[in-house]
Parts: sequence; structure tokens; C-alpha cells
Amino acid sequence: MPRARACIALLWLVLAAPAGAAEMTLEAVRQAAADPPADLAGRDLSGLDLSGIDLSGATLAGADLHGAKLVGAVLRGANLSGARLDGVWLMRADFTDAILKGASLFGPVVFPGMEVVPAEAPVFRGADFTGARVIARLARVDMQGARFTGARLGADMRNQSMGLIRADFSGADLRGADFTSADLGRANLAFARLQGAVFEGASLYRADLSGAYLDGADVTGADLTEADVGGAQIQNVKGLDRAKGVDTLRR
Repeated sequence: MPRARACIALLWLVLAAPAGAAEMTLEAVRQAAADPPADLAGRDLSGLDLSGIDLSGATLAGADLHGAKLVGAVLRGANLSGARLDGVWLMRADFTDAILKGASLFGPVVFPGMEVVPAEAPVFRGADFTGARVIARLARVDMQGARFTGARLGADMRNQSMGLIRADFSGADLRGADFTSADLGRANLAFARLQGAVFEGASLYRADLSGAYLDGADVTGADLTEADVGGAQIQNVKGLDRAKGVDTLRR
């Protein structure tokens, strides 16, 4: 198992490596940030070390942040619609209420190593991931109230030669999150806090919901075929009678 995880981590780092130099310098970005809200829409910021920068409310729609370092950065309320955040370093970054509609977040560096360190976790409370593509290890991250409507969070089974690469929300705080029509196929939601979360029309095919807290969640029209709900708290779950694959749940 450790070797498999190391191979997957290596694959993500290879895929996340920036291809070229950024369009802007660090100093230019700092100057833009000094006069908020900064307008960096569509700019190439790939590979830049933007650690600690305050880009609250900034416009970064369509920006390329591939491989950039955002360690400790503040992007509260920033507009990152359609931005490329593949391979970004996210330790302690604050994306509270940020807009990430249609953004790509593939293989970000969320913790310094393979261990989950809560003190290093980024914050995505209230963030909007509508239509985004997210394949990331976001274990124990605060994503309370986040929106994932129509987001693609499921494993791509056409590209799994080095092991299962999937979204990992294990132990994450997703209370009140909206996953309406999202693809969560094979996603890891083990022990996640999902009280009051909405999964209307979502695909949870073979998702790992073991030990998850689903009290008051709404699964109306969701596909739960072969989902693992062993040890999950499912009191007052809404719409179970209108969900698909309930008879195949693994408990």
C-alpha cells in the first residue's frame, strides 16, 4: 500500500509540473495585490511562489496557476472561475467563499508529506466548485457549505494504471455541502461529516461512505450502487426510497 501511494503521488507531481515560465513576475503580482481587488484574469502565474500573498476578492478567472505555491495565501472571495490549479501548493491557504466554477484542481499539494496534518490543511468553507474537475487529497479539510453542483469528482477509470486516483474527502467537514448532480463515483468520503449535505441526482457509484455522518442528508435520485456505507450514520437521510442501487449498499 505505501508503494502504491508513493507511485500515485509521483504520478501527480509529474503531471503537475509546470511546462514553462510564468507570464508575470512575483513583484508584478504583489503590485497588483497592493491595490485590491487585483485583476489577474487570464494571466499565466504558473510556477510562481505566491506564498503568504493576500488576493482576497481578486479576479483570477481563467488564470493559469499550474504548480504555483499558495502556501498560507489568502484568496477569500476570489474569483477563480475556469482557473487551472493543477499541482498547486495549498498548505494553509484560505479559499473561504472563493468562486472556483469550472476550475481544474488535479493533484494539488495539500500536506507537506503523505501524512494528514490538520494544521496544514487549506480552507474551502463556502467555496463554489460548480462544474469543477477535482481530483485531490482533501482529507480532513474544512469545506463546510461548499457547492459542488455538477462537479466532476469521480475517478477516471480510463487512466488508472498506477492505482486508483480519486478525490479523497475522508474525514472532511462537508456539512451542508451541495453535491447536486455531481459525479462522486469511487470517491473517498469515509468518516466525512456530511450532515445536511445534498446529493440529489449525484453519482455515488462505489463511493466509500464508510463511517460517514449522513444525518439529515438528501440522496433523492442519487446512484448509490455498490456504495460502502458500513458504519455510516444514516439517521433521517432523505430520499432513500427514491435513490438508485439502495439494494446493493455494502454495510
